[in-house]
Amino acid sequence: MTSKSQIEVENKLISIVKQDEQDYISLTDMVKGEEGSDHIRNWMRNRNTVEFIGLWETLNNPNFKPVEFDTFRKQAGLNSFNLTPKKWIEATNAIGLISKSGRYGGTYAHKDLAFEFGSWISPMFKLLLIKEYQRLKEIESNQYNLEWNVKRILSKTNYQIHADAVKDCILPEKNYDKDKEWLIYAEEADLLNVALFKSTAKDWREVNPDKAKKGLNIRDFASINELVVLANLENLNSILIRNQVDKEQRYRQLRDIVKIQLKSLDEKNFMKALKKVSDDIYIDNKNKLK
Repeated sequence: MTSKSQIEVENKLISIVKQDEQDYISLTDMVKGEEGSDHIRNWMRNRNTVEFIGLWETLNNPNFKPVEFDTFRKQAGLNSFNLTPKKWIEATNAIGLISKSGRYGGTYAHKDLAFEFGSWISPMFKLLLIKEYQRLKEIESNQYNLEWNVKRILSKTNYQIHADAVKDCILPEKNYDKDKEWLIYAEEADLLNVALFKSTAKDWREVNPDKAKKGLNIRDFASINELVVLANLENLNSILIRNQVDKEQRYRQLRDIVKIQLKSLDEKNFMKALKKVSDDIYIDNKNKLK
């Protein structure tokens, strides 16, 4: 479990944790002070609950054990039937519930199941739970959008530093005619584009004509992590240019820096590795919609 956060519903602080990039909400916190373990066990021994969580596992868990699930479903409703989260997980290989022991333990449920448990508490509690969860997601989304925009501004600022280095050190040496200066800028910018995005700006425009007509470019669709690396590349390349390192050597160094830094950043925060398509659509490196 990683990246723990909290929401407050009816004066109860409810923990939310990440497991395999999915949100799990603490059922224990939802019934804290109300004989919580009994609430959870009573909810789970209900036939409708068993069928619901079993159906969820069938849809979302390829390793779910349907035979064991069917056994529980047939027993549900009997006075002798008893089901705990741990028993359910161990018997069916379920992933929708998480049972942890210890001081910071408890029962966590995937948000889909947690909302259903909220109904068991009360319809009002469920509505408030969903409302607070959505509010949390909106805050997180806005934070990523804000950070993306900040990193984009940083990238544009560093581009000016990079451009000045080209103008001061490369143009005088090459003595290009003034009307051809843009070629030098384009070549140096594409040195970074190819090192980071494996594409020149021109190739990107040809593949994305509709976006190009709107004034967008390859860097407008970078991930937060890529923008961080791009800012670093612009600074590094400006230093290498002033040290008169030739273009081929600079490209090799920049390409190596991309591999090292992106790997480190993406492993640390997967969310910031997502590429932005619009304000509410992101894709990962395998072009899967998020």
